[in-house]
Amino acid sequence: MSLTEKQTLLNRVDAALDDVRPHLAVDGGNVEVVDVTEDNVVKIKWLGACEGCSMTSMTMRAGIEQAIIGKIPEITGVVAINGIAV
Repeated sequence: MSLTEKQTLLNRVDAALDDVRPHLAVDGGNVEVVDVTEDNVVKIKWLGACEGCSMTSMTMRAGIEQAIIGKIPEITGVVAINGIAV
């Protein structure tokens, strides 16, 4: 994937997360897109209250993954680089 293609994909992922961000902000949290790997796995970073929240695994499955993969089907998965280990 070229640098331009990667940046376009990162922008699309970030835009997809805009649907979820207001729900995270209610509890003082947010999420940041860190990278998209060569095999189309999105790496995110939990911010604010989300970083230490025990609900991040549910939020990941029910919110983050659905928001991203629902709009960008070429994404194969989403992983968090921080937060509570599952």
